[in-house]
Amino acid sequence: MIGVDMKKTPAVLHQAYNDKKGVTARFNLNMLTHLNREIGADFNLDQFQHYAYYNAPMGRIEMHLISTTNQNVTIGDVTVPFKEHETIHTENSYKYSIDEFQKLATASGFLPEETWTDQDQLFSIHYLKVE
Repeated sequence: MIGVDMKKTPAVLHQAYNDKKGVTARFNLNMLTHLNREIGADFNLDQFQHYAYYNAPMGRIEMHLISTTNQNVTIGDVTVPFKEHETIHTENSYKYSIDEFQKLATASGFLPEETWTDQDQLFSIHYLKVE
């Protein structure tokens, strides 16, 4: 069994991944906190801004952290320059129609057996078997 996020309008996806409470932004920026702590980087979180958008041709949300200024970040012995507006592409979250996901599953050696969706057709659950 696997849960799949289904395709939605770009406006719905934009609102979900750029939420007013900033939950997704904090999640995304937390990556820099981990890099600072785990590998000794010196990212200044105040100099990056979260942004996510729907890349319709790819069928995915792309999450980015945008440098708000020209800056240098040290990661170990390496200095990485960032220009203002340069991004770090942090995540892809793919969205699938039922048909698209079943084709992907089949191409990966699985046989779709049963599919369920919520009332609003926002999410699907797929029961797959190995061929």
